[in-house]
Amino acid sequence: MSYRRSLLRTLLFAVAYTLSCFAGRLTVMDSTNLSLVWPAAGVAVIWFCAQRQARLNWPDAAAFALVTMVVNMATGAPLRLALVFVMANLLQVAVFLLLFQRWRPGLWGTGGTDPMRSPRDLWGLLAAAFTATLSGSTLGPLAIWLLTGEFSWAAAAVWLARNTASVLLLGAVALSVGHAANGYRDRHGDLCGWWRHGLSLLAVTPRRRVAEYVGLAVTTVAAYAAGFGLGHGLPLTFVLIAVTVWAGTRLATPYVALHSLVTASIAVVFTLRGLGPFAAVQDNAARAFLAQLFVALVAVVGLALALGRDERAALLTELAAEKAELAAHREEASRRADLMTTIVDSMADGLAVIADDGRVLLRNPAAERLLGGQVSPDHRMRSSESYGFFHLDGRPVAEAEMAHHRALAGEPVLSQDFLVRNPGIPEGRILRVTADSFAEPGGRRTAVVLFHDVTAERQHRDELAGFAGVVAHDLLNPVTTVEGWSEAAEEALEGVAGVERARDGLARVHRAAGRMRTLINGLLDYTTARDAQVAPALVDLDELVAEITGARVDASIAAGHPRPRFVVDVLPAVHADPVLVRQLLDNLIGNAIKYTAPGVTPALIVTAARAGDRIRISVSDNGIGIPDGQHDAIFGDFHRAHRTAAYAGTGLGLGICKRIVERHGGTIVAADNPGGGSRFTFTLPAAPVLSNIEVEPMVKL
Repeated sequence: MSYRRSLLRTLLFAVAYTLSCFAGRLTVMDSTNLSLVWPAAGVAVIWFCAQRQARLNWPDAAAFALVTMVVNMATGAPLRLALVFVMANLLQVAVFLLLFQRWRPGLWGTGGTDPMRSPRDLWGLLAAAFTATLSGSTLGPLAIWLLTGEFSWAAAAVWLARNTASVLLLGAVALSVGHAANGYRDRHGDLCGWWRHGLSLLAVTPRRRVAEYVGLAVTTVAAYAAGFGLGHGLPLTFVLIAVTVWAGTRLATPYVALHSLVTASIAVVFTLRGLGPFAAVQDNAARAFLAQLFVALVAVVGLALALGRDERAALLTELAAEKAELAAHREEASRRADLMTTIVDSMADGLAVIADDGRVLLRNPAAERLLGGQVSPDHRMRSSESYGFFHLDGRPVAEAEMAHHRALAGEPVLSQDFLVRNPGIPEGRILRVTADSFAEPGGRRTAVVLFHDVTAERQHRDELAGFAGVVAHDLLNPVTTVEGWSEAAEEALEGVAGVERARDGLARVHRAAGRMRTLINGLLDYTTARDAQVAPALVDLDELVAEITGARVDASIAAGHPRPRFVVDVLPAVHADPVLVRQLLDNLIGNAIKYTAPGVTPALIVTAARAGDRIRISVSDNGIGIPDGQHDAIFGDFHRAHRTAAYAGTGLGLGICKRIVERHGGTIVAADNPGGGSRFTFTLPAAPVLSNIEVEPMVKL
């Protein structure tokens, strides 16, 4: 709000406040300056509520104090009493603003944007008006008593009644009409066309509704004219509550507020004329108090009924909107459920949802087909009963080994293969099972199991593995022939002069054949590590490592290389495939010896420790180490970390190691050895029964 506009509003409110003060003075009933009504109290709170957002507030306070002082002095009050009235009225306005903003902060006039919508707003307005007026009516008469020595309880009661009624009536009108005007200004930029907007609303209002408004207005005027003008002292004012009830239960809240203001004006005018039930009261203070009590009661009844109706209508509208939204959500959920059902039913993979007691809660058609259409009598997923789950080596799957049991126990199952053979699929079917679980609101867990048919895939892979084995075997025959004849040719040319180039060429052929043999053997080992059937058995790692290290020592001595040094800890037994474990350890130990700097004697340390149901084994060396950033990449197929160095290899060795470890359900990682070199750590299943083979604690070779 600009300064100019704020000052203009201050001037307009000052004029309105001045007129309301003089209007109140017109209702003075005796020589004590006791007025019947005081509309200036309501105008004052409207003034400061409307100017709450102004950039400057002191001009409003100054104008308010000046008008109050001038009006009181003009009507015969001395300067010191005029100052008392200024302080009392400022206190009254300040208390109202503070309490009304705190109790109903969302309403228009307190910094919010809402009109009065419920009886709670009315009670907040009434409580703030009463408390603020009580503070003013306490300060004013008390200060007068201190200055003049006279105190009138009747005057204090009249001050409390008339100012409370004034703030209630004018405040309710301002909150209703002011909010509507403010909303129109926000939408259209000004209030110039507000009356045209009102006429347009009247034009679209049903004629019966307009007739009801007009009928209520005519009835109100007639009823009050009869009750106050023709009653001749009869107590007929209670009958006039009927028109207020009519207005409150049927018509708009702003109209009810204006209706209460009009009826209050009629009652005041008749009382001042000496007509009506209140005019019969001889005591002026009692007459003013009763008249204001009637005005306040009429306003409270009408507004309470109207606001209660508005609140009920708003709740019904909100309920209808929530009901419609809920119906839309239900329809959307139904569509999504149908879509999800269609997706699940059309899946090629099987899906089953299993409760923690083993009951199958959901199973799609693919799962039913993959499991041979079998269903247990109690609808529970069991390993052997009805379904027929077996390990790939033919052993029945124990109940605790079932995928959903492991998932419910907190162990996610990732791609484990099982053989399913039952009357529905007597030839058997290999399924790759994945399972996990989730917690339900009640705390129970539910497992989700996926079945993927890998029978054809494994058959095709086995055929490829067999084909690769045959091809590799057939390739090794010509390689052996090349190696043999090249070696024989070298021996035949031994000592013959002038054939150095021929001998060099034969040596190159011999080395190339050796590399070809190494590559073919590596591919065969890789295929074995990936596809060969795992046959777990008790493996004595002490004995196995002793054999491997002994063979490596013999090979190094025979080749004229430095004798490797080994430090081997006491190694526990494991439950794994003996052939694959030998290949795993031989690759790691062989790599550690091969990747040693020239002139350095290889030194290896093999240690082991138990970690739950796993054995963690480490092989540390003093070799050339692993380049930065390649500790994970070295386990990739055909990856060579030292391509430019003079170290032969196919890049399959560590990939073979990783596949062997993973097929046993373990992990393998590479790290730098703190003393220089590398450290490879992997895990294998622990043996259920330890062997009784006696070994030395630390064997040095």
